[in-house]
Amino acid sequence: MVVTGAGIVSPMGMDFAENAAGFRAGRSAFSPVTLFDVSRQRVGTAGQVDLAETCAGLPHRAASRMDRGTRLAWLAAREALSAAGLSGGAMPMVVGTSAAAMPIGEDYYRAAHLPQTTSRSQLRRVETYQAQRQITDMARLLGVDGRIRVVSNACASGANAIGQAFHLVRMGRAERVLAGGYDALCQLVFAGFDTLQALSPSGIPRPFDAARDGLALGEGAGFMVVESAASAKSRGARVIAEITGYGAATDIHHLTQPHPEGDAALVTMSAACAMAGIAPEQIDYINSHGTGTPLNDVAEGNAIRRWAGDRVSSIKVSSTKSAIGHLLGGAGAVESVICLMAMEGQWLPASLHVREPDPVCAFDLIREPREARVARALTNSFGFGGANATLIFAKEGLP
Repeated sequence: MVVTGAGIVSPMGMDFAENAAGFRAGRSAFSPVTLFDVSRQRVGTAGQVDLAETCAGLPHRAASRMDRGTRLAWLAAREALSAAGLSGGAMPMVVGTSAAAMPIGEDYYRAAHLPQTTSRSQLRRVETYQAQRQITDMARLLGVDGRIRVVSNACASGANAIGQAFHLVRMGRAERVLAGGYDALCQLVFAGFDTLQALSPSGIPRPFDAARDGLALGEGAGFMVVESAASAKSRGARVIAEITGYGAATDIHHLTQPHPEGDAALVTMSAACAMAGIAPEQIDYINSHGTGTPLNDVAEGNAIRRWAGDRVSSIKVSSTKSAIGHLLGGAGAVESVICLMAMEGQWLPASLHVREPDPVCAFDLIREPREARVARALTNSFGFGGANATLIFAKEGLP
């Protein structure tokens, strides 16, 4: 199973090239939140995308029904199709999201308290609030005709969407699949994470730093065309990378806290490697889940140590959430595309803002962008409720 097209929108940039340049330069993309009022929150910054004038290709009627997150998804999916040399066509679509069209739900709540609100306008909000409606409309605009699956298991959603696409192609149920994930900033989610005191008070996350104090939220979307090698060859498509392994598991330790030893993460990394037929030391780079919260980073660090064993010191790891924030349901998909960038350019993105690495970092923590041979990359995604997923990508032509 190969990737023939990839697209991305993040606080770092509006397409693959802009994002690659930003991550390669070690740029941080946090800014004050302007989408909604954060004056009553402890934190006022996030990884916010500048959507000005980037949705010019959307028909007015479609744009009026699309929420912010779906616009991000449409941009990334459109780029993925274009990069694959496709203009739509018959293919399934698998999309991961966590918050989905939450801003429309917020609009419904606000409108419910206004005397001039009509039942018709509220019914429209109820209809367009549903993720399946948003994604169906997006598929129509993209010219994609096929079954649609929506995956929503918190912060592993995007990675599991790509994993499901991988299995659809692997089992011969589709020649190609458009897959990815997205989420946009919204007030309810932002306030919820702030209330949980999960956000870094400074607004700048420091994954794997000994004094890390929380995550930062971001927004964006990542999509890719997952295709059989035979299909890609038959139409002369350029192969960006191969998907060689996928693992998924559930951690039943706690609703919001991972097992401190990273039990489920160990299972997913081991399963992905077994499917790919490789040993841990053959992985050139891990794009970690690395949120910057005290519990998550220790759990993942312990899982990597247990997974790699005596070879752990040679394993190169970074968290790109340190540059763009946590994209929730879109995180796994966006970070998968970042792995493709690293393999395409043969460099490693960094874990920024680290002052003193946590003792759990027995691995090689990449603190500045680095030129490196990257033939195989692994990305981890872990979510509330214990959802865990791991994907492995390989670059053709490299030993």
